[in-house]
Amino acid sequence: MSPPLALATRASTFKPLIGLAELMSRVFNGENLSFVGQELLSRSHQGDAHALLDLSILLQLQHQKDVGLALQREALKQQQLFELHNKYNSTLKLLAIYTSGDLMTNTPLEFLAQGAGFSLQILYVGEELPPLQKIPDHDIAIIAVSELDRNSKALTLIEKLLPKLKSPLINNPLNIKRLARDKISRSIENSDAIEIPLTLRYTKTQLLSDNSLYGHVESTKYNIDFPIIIRPVDSHAGQGLEKITHHSQLSHYLADTKNNHFFVAKYIDYQDADRQYRKYRVMFIDKKPFIAHMAISDHWMIHYLNAGMLESAEKRFIEAQVIGNFEQDFAKRHQRAFEQLNQAVDLEYFGIDCAETKEGKLLVFETCASLNIHAMDCEKTFPYKKPQMQKIFDAFLQMLIQKSSL
Repeated sequence: MSPPLALATRASTFKPLIGLAELMSRVFNGENLSFVGQELLSRSHQGDAHALLDLSILLQLQHQKDVGLALQREALKQQQLFELHNKYNSTLKLLAIYTSGDLMTNTPLEFLAQGAGFSLQILYVGEELPPLQKIPDHDIAIIAVSELDRNSKALTLIEKLLPKLKSPLINNPLNIKRLARDKISRSIENSDAIEIPLTLRYTKTQLLSDNSLYGHVESTKYNIDFPIIIRPVDSHAGQGLEKITHHSQLSHYLADTKNNHFFVAKYIDYQDADRQYRKYRVMFIDKKPFIAHMAISDHWMIHYLNAGMLESAEKRFIEAQVIGNFEQDFAKRHQRAFEQLNQAVDLEYFGIDCAETKEGKLLVFETCASLNIHAMDCEKTFPYKKPQMQKIFDAFLQMLIQKSSL
């Protein structure tokens, strides 16, 4: 039987976590972290679970996921509560509820803590972990487990723990569950201000056997015409994402993947008049929208790092204009869509990746409580990014202060 949860006694014996934000920033900047890895390994041999968890994060950032997750399991056998290094010595304590898994599993709150300067404690909960004997002292709590299918049991377990928190709560786990791609698409598909294609779940067997893409939702039969977007369930960052235009292409896609469960939705063309695609990341903090970034690409599948923003001063100029005018332009134009989205999602903190249709509606690609935002970009190349990120960090801190004092 696993030992009971070790809390502050063990945690205070060793150094606090370096954490995802600092480690990812240093990897992002191309630093050689071999010495850091050696130091963490040495500390872990002395029973330092914080060092073991940091080493797990570092290895995952260096594309050694399996080894990293194995070390995470070892760290969580020693303790489940971890404290992030806080250089600001803030007295406000945010308790974040995480579950075990890779870097896509939980909301990366370390970037917010680093930017806003509050104290962050991370408590891991899961069926494979010992039951909680005590909830650590805190001012406010946040459920930071993403809506992924593999997190469903953890979110259910967290629901049962809520009465023990005795503090204001950010992001109810029941509402996080509703962010699954198929569920959220049904929640807002009838919005007059939002365009979101109905997303259906399919198994590989269903996709291989059906001549047409039929799905059933609440006893209603739906048909999705080509072109479609397909991705494995629980995938993020475009992994396994493809646009499929005919059945033979779908057959080749399915033959090349080991996945057995997929999300399928109709592809909506959002190319602008200049033949470019624009994707926006908008974060919502206590119902208020903040833009995090906007990427421009000549390809429909956009990720900020592959959109050529670093190489194009023209693209960066456009992004700076969009960010600077966001409240008076984009947010004002889509005010009704944002109101409808907030009503459907009902979370204090979440984000969307979105675009605009040719008809001017808000096109929502993803609604998620675990999108990453950061201030890692070079200030010389992206001088407009850090002030905007700080604006988001400060808004998050003000939300914590306000809600913790209620």
